Amino acid sequence: MSDYVVPLMILGIIIFGLVRRVPVYDTFLEGAKTGLDTALAILPTLIAMLVFISMLVSSGALNALMRFMSPLLRLLGIPEGALAVMIVRPFSGSAALAMLEQTFRAYGVDSIESRAASAMMGSSETIFYTLPLYLAAAKVRKSRYAVPAALVAWLVGCAAAAWACKIWV
Repeated sequence: MSDYVVPLMILGIIIFGLVRRVPVYDTFLEGAKTGLDTALAILPTLIAMLVFISMLVSSGALNALMRFMSPLLRLLGIPEGALAVMIVRPFSGSAALAMLEQTFRAYGVDSIESRAASAMMGSSETIFYTLPLYLAAAKVRKSRYAVPAALVAWLVGCAAAAWACKIWV
Protein backbone atom coordinates (compact mmCIF):
# COMPACT_ATOMS: atom_id res chain seq x y z
CA MET A 1 0.00 0.00 0.00
CA SER A 2 2.76 2.46 0.92
CA ASP A 3 4.30 2.08 -2.56
CA TYR A 4 1.18 3.67 -4.05
CA VAL A 5 0.70 6.65 -1.70
CA VAL A 6 2.95 9.16 -3.51
CA PRO A 7 1.84 8.25 -7.05
CA LEU A 8 -1.81 8.39 -5.95
CA MET A 9 -1.26 11.80 -4.34
CA ILE A 10 0.33 13.13 -7.53
CA LEU A 11 -2.50 11.71 -9.62
CA GLY A 12 -5.04 13.22 -7.21
CA ILE A 13 -3.43 16.66 -7.47
CA ILE A 14 -3.44 16.46 -11.27
CA ILE A 15 -7.09 15.39 -11.37
CA PHE A 16 -8.07 18.09 -8.86
CA GLY A 17 -6.29 20.72 -10.99
CA LEU A 18 -7.95 19.51 -14.18
CA VAL A 19 -11.41 19.53 -12.56
CA ARG A 20 -10.87 23.11 -11.40
CA ARG A 21 -9.58 24.02 -14.89
CA VAL A 22 -6.10 24.96 -13.68
CA PRO A 23 -3.33 24.78 -16.28
CA VAL A 24 -1.55 22.00 -14.35
CA TYR A 25 1.64 21.80 -16.42
CA ASP A 26 2.13 25.58 -16.60
CA THR A 27 1.48 25.89 -12.86
CA PHE A 28 4.01 23.11 -12.21
CA LEU A 29 6.64 24.88 -14.33
CA GLU A 30 6.01 28.17 -12.54
CA GLY A 31 6.42 26.47 -9.15
CA ALA A 32 9.60 24.72 -10.31
CA LYS A 33 11.03 28.06 -11.49
CA THR A 34 10.25 29.69 -8.15
CA GLY A 35 11.84 26.74 -6.32
CA LEU A 36 14.97 27.01 -8.46
CA ASP A 37 15.20 30.76 -7.82
CA THR A 38 14.94 30.11 -4.07
CA ALA A 39 17.59 27.38 -4.25
CA LEU A 40 19.97 29.72 -6.09
CA ALA A 41 19.34 32.48 -3.54
CA ILE A 42 20.22 30.28 -0.56
CA LEU A 43 23.11 28.37 -2.18
CA PRO A 44 25.89 30.75 -0.95
CA THR A 45 24.57 30.50 2.61
CA LEU A 46 24.40 26.72 2.37
CA ILE A 47 27.98 26.46 1.07
CA ALA A 48 29.25 28.78 3.82
CA MET A 49 27.55 26.68 6.51
CA LEU A 50 28.96 23.41 5.16
CA VAL A 51 32.48 24.87 5.06
CA PHE A 52 32.08 26.21 8.61
CA ILE A 53 30.89 22.85 9.97
CA SER A 54 33.75 21.04 8.27
CA MET A 55 36.28 23.50 9.69
CA LEU A 56 34.76 23.25 13.18
CA VAL A 57 35.11 19.47 13.26
CA SER A 58 38.46 19.21 11.43
CA SER A 59 40.23 21.90 13.46
CA GLY A 60 39.48 20.32 16.82
CA ALA A 61 37.45 23.36 17.88
CA LEU A 62 34.47 21.11 18.54
CA ASN A 63 36.45 19.11 21.11
CA ALA A 64 37.70 22.32 22.75
CA LEU A 65 34.14 23.64 22.91
CA MET A 66 33.01 20.40 24.52
CA ARG A 67 35.72 20.67 27.20
CA PHE A 68 34.81 24.31 27.84
CA MET A 69 31.05 23.68 28.16
CA SER A 70 31.31 20.47 30.18
CA PRO A 71 31.13 22.02 33.70
CA LEU A 72 28.13 24.20 32.82
CA LEU A 73 26.25 21.34 31.25
CA ARG A 74 26.89 19.11 34.26
CA LEU A 75 25.19 21.80 36.36
CA LEU A 76 22.20 21.63 34.01
CA GLY A 77 22.04 17.85 34.45
CA ILE A 78 23.08 17.00 30.92
CA PRO A 79 25.13 13.78 30.72
CA GLU A 80 28.67 14.22 29.43
CA GLY A 81 28.17 11.45 26.87
CA ALA A 82 25.42 13.50 25.20
CA LEU A 83 27.55 16.65 24.86
CA ALA A 84 28.85 15.86 21.38
CA VAL A 85 25.34 15.48 20.00
CA MET A 86 24.16 18.58 21.83
CA ILE A 87 27.01 20.76 20.59
CA VAL A 88 26.97 19.57 16.97
CA ARG A 89 23.17 19.57 16.55
CA PRO A 90 22.79 23.35 16.05
CA PHE A 91 25.31 23.18 13.20
CA SER A 92 24.57 19.94 11.34
CA GLY A 93 21.88 17.32 11.58
CA SER A 94 23.90 14.66 9.77
CA ALA A 95 26.99 15.27 11.90
CA ALA A 96 24.82 15.09 15.03
CA LEU A 97 23.39 11.79 13.76
CA ALA A 98 26.94 10.47 13.39
CA MET A 99 27.73 11.63 16.94
CA LEU A 100 24.54 9.93 18.14
CA GLU A 101 25.69 6.68 16.59
CA GLN A 102 29.04 7.05 18.38
CA THR A 103 27.18 7.66 21.64
CA PHE A 104 25.17 4.47 21.08
CA ARG A 105 28.38 2.50 20.52
CA ALA A 106 30.20 4.00 23.49
CA TYR A 107 27.42 3.87 26.10
CA GLY A 108 24.82 1.42 24.73
CA VAL A 109 21.43 2.34 23.35
CA ASP A 110 19.59 2.12 26.68
CA SER A 111 22.00 4.30 28.64
CA ILE A 112 21.04 7.71 30.01
CA GLU A 113 23.62 9.28 27.68
CA SER A 114 22.07 7.69 24.58
CA ARG A 115 18.52 8.41 25.66
CA ALA A 116 19.34 12.04 26.41
CA ALA A 117 21.23 12.43 23.11
CA SER A 118 18.29 10.89 21.21
CA ALA A 119 15.82 13.20 22.93
CA MET A 120 18.06 16.18 22.12
CA MET A 121 18.03 15.19 18.46
CA GLY A 122 14.24 15.33 18.49
CA SER A 123 13.89 18.46 20.61
CA SER A 124 16.30 20.73 18.77
CA GLU A 125 17.00 22.04 15.30
CA THR A 126 20.03 22.77 13.18
CA ILE A 127 19.93 26.45 14.08
CA PHE A 128 22.96 27.64 12.14
CA TYR A 129 21.77 25.77 9.07
CA THR A 130 18.05 26.53 8.94
CA LEU A 131 18.05 30.06 10.33
CA PRO A 132 20.38 31.54 7.66
CA LEU A 133 18.49 29.67 4.95
CA TYR A 134 15.11 30.93 6.11
CA LEU A 135 16.39 34.46 6.60
CA ALA A 136 18.04 34.44 3.16
CA ALA A 137 14.91 33.04 1.52
CA ALA A 138 12.81 35.73 3.20
CA LYS A 139 15.42 38.37 2.25
CA VAL A 140 15.91 39.38 5.90
CA ARG A 141 19.20 41.27 6.27
CA LYS A 142 19.21 41.94 10.02
CA SER A 143 18.37 38.94 12.17
CA ARG A 144 18.49 40.94 15.41
CA TYR A 145 17.28 38.59 18.16
CA ALA A 146 16.69 35.48 16.04
CA VAL A 147 20.02 33.77 16.82
CA PRO A 148 20.04 34.49 20.58
CA ALA A 149 16.42 33.37 20.90
CA ALA A 150 17.12 30.20 18.93
CA LEU A 151 20.16 29.43 21.10
CA VAL A 152 18.19 29.91 24.32
CA ALA A 153 15.44 27.63 22.97
CA TRP A 154 18.11 25.06 22.00
CA LEU A 155 19.66 25.08 25.47
CA VAL A 156 16.29 24.85 27.24
CA GLY A 157 15.20 22.04 24.89
CA CYS A 158 18.40 20.07 25.51
CA ALA A 159 18.18 20.51 29.28
CA ALA A 160 14.51 19.51 29.27
CA ALA A 161 15.32 16.45 27.15
CA ALA A 162 18.05 15.37 29.59
CA TRP A 163 15.84 15.94 32.62
CA ALA A 164 12.97 14.02 31.06
CA CYS A 165 15.27 11.09 30.35
CA LYS A 166 16.49 11.08 33.95
CA ILE A 167 12.93 11.13 35.27
CA TRP A 168 11.64 8.30 33.06
CA VAL A 169 14.59 5.89 33.23
